[in-house]
Amino acid sequence: MTELMRRLATLSLSARVAVGIAFLLIFGGLIVSIAAFAYGREAARSAYDRLLLGAATDIASAISVRDGQPEIELPVSAFELLALAPDDRIGYRIIGPDGSTLTGYDELVLPTGRNALRDGFFDGSFFGAPARFAVVSRRFAERTLNGTIQVVVGQTIEARNAMAYDITRKALYVLAASGLAMVLLSAVVVRSVLKPLETMAGGLSARDPHDLTPMDTAVPRETAVMVNALNGFMARLDRQMNSMRHLISDTAHQLRTPVAALRAQADLFTDEADMARKEKIVERLQTRTASLGRLLDQMLAQALVIHRGDSARREAVDLRDIALDVFEEGDHQVLNPEFDIQLEIGDAPVIVMADEPSLKEALKNLLNNAVKYGASPVRIGASREGNRAGIWVEDAGTGPADAVLAELGGRFNKGTLSRQASSGLGLAIAHSVAVSFGGELALEKTGDNTFRASLMFAAAPEWTS
Repeated sequence: MTELMRRLATLSLSARVAVGIAFLLIFGGLIVSIAAFAYGREAARSAYDRLLLGAATDIASAISVRDGQPEIELPVSAFELLALAPDDRIGYRIIGPDGSTLTGYDELVLPTGRNALRDGFFDGSFFGAPARFAVVSRRFAERTLNGTIQVVVGQTIEARNAMAYDITRKALYVLAASGLAMVLLSAVVVRSVLKPLETMAGGLSARDPHDLTPMDTAVPRETAVMVNALNGFMARLDRQMNSMRHLISDTAHQLRTPVAALRAQADLFTDEADMARKEKIVERLQTRTASLGRLLDQMLAQALVIHRGDSARREAVDLRDIALDVFEEGDHQVLNPEFDIQLEIGDAPVIVMADEPSLKEALKNLLNNAVKYGASPVRIGASREGNRAGIWVEDAGTGPADAVLAELGGRFNKGTLSRQASSGLGLAIAHSVAVSFGGELALEKTGDNTFRASLMFAAAPEWTS
């Protein structure tokens, strides 16, 4: 006994917590298993009682009177209901007004005595096996037949028991999984909380200068403020460095193909003697050069909005002014002059806390996407609904397919926006702006022939309704 107490006294706190939680889980597991079995049995009884009652009602409704005698045509639907428990045996009996069996098993005897039937059901046996029965009565008041016909339908309880055991088993699986997770989590938390401050300081001083991952925030309250401040500072540095790394990586990745194509066209131009073919090569060079310029503009714009999202000061911006400025600049007319662009802004201010140049850049990209891939007319607007404010571009096209929209949403959520083709950078830029200022990019079909891309933000507190 003394040796056992000594060993218990030397147990680590993690082991003590694990043992305590294990004891609670075992004790609680017994209670949960009993409750789950009781619940499962009641649920199974309720479900299969409804099947019995439905089958008995179908049979009772199929009884008719002809020439003073009850005529019974058993409906197929009643037995289809009972067939939902394929392993159970079923039995039925239809009892006439005089107590005789019109059809069915004579062995099915109605119980006698007070409270023998509870809500039209009773428990019994069917050829030695425990079974459950439902009783439905139908009253006839005709000249040739006056009395009550009773329909008794029953089935064995194998499916009921199987359902109850299945519910209990699944509840225990969930309990076991959650219990294991709680034990592991408690051990991790205890170890993290008890780490001395010297370990945290030593780990910080031993870090590589390029390691900007967040520090473990599971520290005492007195040092939590310092740790949170350090993590926030390192997160800003990490975003800046990541944007630079992504810009360099994407520049090398995205420019390799168009530059190689330009070099190949230049070589063809040098070796080509036919002037007509040279003119076509020049046209291709101009097209690829313009495409390369647009790609560079978008990549630099994406790097700019990411940088401003971390460094620019948040100011009160009226989204109506953003929509008006982008509309009046008329850059879209150069891209597709035949498009009809409409402006829709109301009289009420739509104020958010953000950075004006970043919002303009995002809206321009949404508008360019709509003009390039959508259908005329295209509408630009800003609106506010409750505590949400948004700026949007809507075109008369059907938008991408649902599968493409779902893929875009998943890609945005994962934050892997930089690895896209040039046609997708517009949405990446808009998404970066939305995330930088606590908003989201919403892509949705607003009608049969309308598609809207919106930047949604929280409205400024003094302007929320």
